[in-house]
Amino acid sequence: MTLDTASERRALAGRLTGAGILKSPTLRAAVESVPRELFLHPGVFLPAEGGRWKPVTALGTDPAEWASIAYRDESLVTQLDNHLTADQVDGPVTGSPTSSSTTPVTIVGMIETLEVKEGHEVLHVATGTGYTDALLCHVLGEDNVTTMEVDPEVAARADAALEAAGYSTWTVTGDGLLGHPRRAPYDRVIATCAVRRIPYAWVRQTKPGGIILATVGGAWQRGTGLAKVTVNEDGTAEGRIIGQSSFMHARAQVAAPIAGDLSARTAYADSERSTKVSPTLLEEWMPAFLAQLAAPTAQYVRATADGMQQVYVFDAERESFAAFAENGAGWTVRQGGPVALWDDIEEALLAWQEADRPDISAARIHITDRSHTYWIGEQPALRWEHRIA
Repeated sequence: MTLDTASERRALAGRLTGAGILKSPTLRAAVESVPRELFLHPGVFLPAEGGRWKPVTALGTDPAEWASIAYRDESLVTQLDNHLTADQVDGPVTGSPTSSSTTPVTIVGMIETLEVKEGHEVLHVATGTGYTDALLCHVLGEDNVTTMEVDPEVAARADAALEAAGYSTWTVTGDGLLGHPRRAPYDRVIATCAVRRIPYAWVRQTKPGGIILATVGGAWQRGTGLAKVTVNEDGTAEGRIIGQSSFMHARAQVAAPIAGDLSARTAYADSERSTKVSPTLLEEWMPAFLAQLAAPTAQYVRATADGMQQVYVFDAERESFAAFAENGAGWTVRQGGPVALWDDIEEALLAWQEADRPDISAARIHITDRSHTYWIGEQPALRWEHRIA
């Protein structure tokens, strides 16, 4: 029996419209037409106790319950550890999410922000389940949508779901960072994965006046921002961070987790001093964003050793670290390696505080074939250039 979710789709469109997210009549028609449940096969993983994931499959679940899950206002994990799907296990499992169906609030908001118009050709990087592509196909026509997915199995499931929903796109399987020159230049590029920087290949494959929308940030789980840039006639691109955004990083850019004996890795420091701000400030979104601009290859780690909380910032690429300890009146930082990580991060945090703590939307970005430059206001301490090696 075919599951009828027309009422759930209308309700979703109504919620998104009421929240001010969904504005375009053509996109509303897409939300009301595209059955999200088709893009969740063979199933999803729901959070369970102990940090585990409970598999829920489409075929093994009551239709009403499956419809309820499919139209939740949340992201739904569809793959763990780059290979595991819900139909392959019988009970709760551990693992790291590597593919998901992003919450419709985020996807619909991004498509609205993309400012697509009739006749536009769009490149979507990180196909995932294919739901985003189905919405784009409904708005623009399937001949105007190209989608890319690095994982062949994920791409195959998305293609099957798109076919079941009555759509077909130009699907490319391969490195999602490279773009696809066959149909370039595009009017719009949208990425539903996070990248450390917007690849210049995307700029090169976008028409002058075209828009690129992508989440940028380092290796952290927080502090990433949604960049909206417009490509210029001279091959550069410029725009700003329009808000907070959280996506899984492109697989080629996923940083290896910091492991091992952290105390041993930080045993030999070159300097020690009191901090001017608490390192736990980095657990807030905007300070984390600033830290990733100041130290783009660093990772923040909070660990427990001998019953005590310990905070670290590691930069494996530059073989540097900052280790923190509370001293009663504040925090002490010990730094080691060729780069004084905390000096750079702390300078950015202090300048941000002195500037009255501007929001992430104050950040601007300029892209060339050789660098990314970010800045907030006029302070030199709030300007960063990330060179492309």
